[in-house]
Amino acid sequence: MLRGIHKASANWLGRIVMGVILGLIAISFGVWGIGDIFRGFGQSTVAKVGGTEIRIEQFRQLYQDRMQQLSRNLGRPILPDQARALGLDRQLLSQLIAETAIDERARALRLAVSDAEIARHITENSNFKGINGQFDRARFEQVLRSNGFTEARFLAEQRRGTLRQQLVGTIGGETFVPKTVLEAFNRFQNEERTIEYIALGPAQAGDIPQPVPEALTKYFDERKASFRAPEYRKVMIVVLTPDDLAAKIEVSDADLKKTYEERRARFDTPERRHLKQIVFPNMEEARAAADTLAKGTAFEALAAKRELKESDIDLGTVTKTAVVDRDVAEAAFALKDGEVSAPVSGRFGIAIVKVAKIEPAKTRSFNEVSAELKRDIATERARSEVTNVQEKLDDERLGGAKLADAARKFNLTPRVIEAMDRSGNDVDGKPVPDLPQGVDVPAAAFSSEVYGENEPLRFPGGGYVWFDIESIKPSREQSLDEVKDQVLTRWRNDEVASRLKTKATEMLDKIKAGTSLATVAGADKLKAEWRPGIKRGNPPPGIPAGAIVEIFRTQKDSSGSADGASPTERIVFHVIDVKVPPLDAEAAEAKRIDEALRGRMTEDIIAQYVARLESEIGVSINQNALNQVTRGSSQN
Repeated sequence: MLRGIHKASANWLGRIVMGVILGLIAISFGVWGIGDIFRGFGQSTVAKVGGTEIRIEQFRQLYQDRMQQLSRNLGRPILPDQARALGLDRQLLSQLIAETAIDERARALRLAVSDAEIARHITENSNFKGINGQFDRARFEQVLRSNGFTEARFLAEQRRGTLRQQLVGTIGGETFVPKTVLEAFNRFQNEERTIEYIALGPAQAGDIPQPVPEALTKYFDERKASFRAPEYRKVMIVVLTPDDLAAKIEVSDADLKKTYEERRARFDTPERRHLKQIVFPNMEEARAAADTLAKGTAFEALAAKRELKESDIDLGTVTKTAVVDRDVAEAAFALKDGEVSAPVSGRFGIAIVKVAKIEPAKTRSFNEVSAELKRDIATERARSEVTNVQEKLDDERLGGAKLADAARKFNLTPRVIEAMDRSGNDVDGKPVPDLPQGVDVPAAAFSSEVYGENEPLRFPGGGYVWFDIESIKPSREQSLDEVKDQVLTRWRNDEVASRLKTKATEMLDKIKAGTSLATVAGADKLKAEWRPGIKRGNPPPGIPAGAIVEIFRTQKDSSGSADGASPTERIVFHVIDVKVPPLDAEAAEAKRIDEALRGRMTEDIIAQYVARLESEIGVSINQNALNQVTRGSSQN
């Protein structure tokens, strides 16, 4: 959480630093060979970096925060096994080791940041500004409380983060991208090819007779594993969401009116004005323009005389707080409809502003918002009630009650899914209908045991899904009779693919011997297609992505073939033109490429520096303590 707040206040360099620490894990973990031994460790230490210990409680809290953040991003809970499979533990520990190594070096160099600089970072952080755009102390304290931080802890982390940026920023510095690299990147990204091609399909494979039984049996026996029946599980689920309870909650008129008065500001729409603005380089020009306007010249005519388009002068319809320049905002919102201001000394120059239209402030009445407000109150109460029901239902289960019985006690309806595979499909291979959205029921079900102790899954927006595994039907080999239609389809597709590959080879031999691709196509009553402007990573219609790789491997005036979009399709192509647009160093695209490559090079330099720091300072890891956290973590 804290790292998210800090990131929001960091500049471009800070974003690079944090991206490097997270993104180049492999380099950071090159020093893990030093670890896995317990020199100088306490049992409460996960890792030691130089003279600094990363405590197990610190790592546990950050690891749980990261799991919950990932769960919110994915819209479903992440189980401990899944988190480890994703490498979340090593990613986080790598980040902490890198940060601690930088902190150690900053201390060794006696680097410091003044209190005034830290205060500036905080007061300029948009997360802590009120509706007037200024630092809001109350909001600052509220954000810290909601994220579980004291002011002292936040300031200390802010100070460490600023020092890291300064130190690593000095190492990264300004990088230079050689022209050769820019040209190579430009070629890879912008090279275009034009081809002629022939599309081959099942019709070109000819008639394929049915296989004799012995051949089909042999084909099946060689591929039995791919025709296995998947494991199926019989699952009971019970779903509880705030919406389920909100419909049953009564909200009195008295509560509605009281809440309306408490939240009246929410229903206020501030005044908005459609503003137009002309900016002048100096006050003399602005005053001369104001005199021209005073004599009757239209604002738009003045703009046209200065060769300004409508889009150059139109600020849109905005509230006062949305106008970036405060002086311009004050002047514009003091005018009447249709009036033009005197010259205003703004942040971006001398401006004259016109009010084209005024939309007055208004407040939605109680009658207008009562239905919406009633839903909101019912949903808020339902969220609290959901937690109460969850606790009571879990208490019933801890007391030995079956899930179905506990659910019915609280007027919840159990649902039994008779058979579901790991992908959430039923026995017919179709998705199980109406599975809860926002949680991964199949993943949780296949990580559990029959009538095991399962934590309920949590919806990101509130609510729970309880589940029990009632039975497991193991994966098994199927007989040929059970899957004969599937085997026949697969066999036929393989035969078509084999024949098309042979056909493509014959066509290529003719083309290489001097016959044109169009003539080769005509001999088989096919039409040669023409496709210009093919680029890497952007396959046009009719050209599958896999074929693009082969097309760019083939030289100009040469031919090749590639798989089509399905196993029963193939294309034969001839590269007739290759265009590489010249690199214009001043073009926006070239500058974008240069900026991206400089960022990558900076990341590489910083990553190498961090890896060297870790090697010099010394890193050791307590694998047992790490396992203790990651194998015991659960989401609360």
